[in-house]
Amino acid sequence: MSAGLQVVHVDDQLLVLDKPAGLLSVPGRGPDKQDCLATRAQALYPDALVVHRLDMATSGLVLMGRGPAAQRALSMAFEQRRIDKRYEAVVDGAWDLPAEADGWGLIDLPIRLDWPRRPLSVVDPVDGKPSRTRWRLLERGAAASRLVLEPVTGRSHQLRLHLAAQGHAILGDALYASAAVQARAPRLLLHACTLALVHPVSGQPLHFSAPCPF
Repeated sequence: MSAGLQVVHVDDQLLVLDKPAGLLSVPGRGPDKQDCLATRAQALYPDALVVHRLDMATSGLVLMGRGPAAQRALSMAFEQRRIDKRYEAVVDGAWDLPAEADGWGLIDLPIRLDWPRRPLSVVDPVDGKPSRTRWRLLERGAAASRLVLEPVTGRSHQLRLHLAAQGHAILGDALYASAAVQARAPRLLLHACTLALVHPVSGQPLHFSAPCPF
């Protein structure tokens, strides 16, 4: 770790960082919101450019491109769904959704931004954008369950909203969980644990992981 950064991988085209919970991915509005993952990365790697973001409350792997060409190539790979991300989450209650024979299930609920209450999003079957999340149960308990999540689409707050809409909000979620479920964890129990992609120049398959901290 250097300059408040947990560097998982660095080469001349890209950076992979392990963001802690509670740190913004990019600067926010106001002088008190300028410390963020992007600013810390650029202090060490001035050519580092944002490709995607994690919510402030979410921890885990973030990919950055080094220079505009790398940023464009990686952003296009995200848009074309050629970058695979998986998350780990602990949710409220005993998970009760049915899975397919391979152990994976799908949440398919359209989402749109809730403008009067932004940054919140809502499920909207009429005006929402298609939003799909694959899930696999790791551990089921009476009070909480642990899941692996794979976003097929990348809507804002998709994982948090999809799980809450199933009656299984993520523990510690200040936006979509009840006060009681929020109080059961000191942070949002959502972590971006793996990232898989093809290197934009060499074509080499890359796979990165960050151990779940909860």
